[in-house]
Amino acid sequence: MKQVIVVRSDLEMSKGKIAAQVAHASVIAAFEAYYNHREWFNEWWNSGQKKIVVKVRGEEELVKIYMEAISNGLPASIVRDAGLTELPPGTITAVAIGPAPDDRVDKLTGGLKLL
Repeated sequence: MKQVIVVRSDLEMSKGKIAAQVAHASVIAAFEAYYNHREWFNEWWNSGQKKIVVKVRGEEELVKIYMEAISNGLPASIVRDAGLTELPPGTITAVAIGPAPDDRVDKLTGGLKLL
């Protein structure tokens, strides 16, 4: 089991901003799994909560991955920034997929580069 968090690389966010967006995406998707895929969540939780952070070039690619995750029945989240610091309100910054079985997540994110 793993969770993959996908971040846009075109926004030039600070390291702290990226960390916050990754954390938002991770927590939201974990709760999605907790409520709707409890068996996956429990296995992921009990095995150390494996997370991998990867990047995409822009919003279109990020939204496409999110939609594919949802259509494949995977727990997923999409983060829209509140606009209080570095980005305009509503900017889509990150997506998390899982926790879910490795092979199911890898079908969507296996070809992406690490952040």
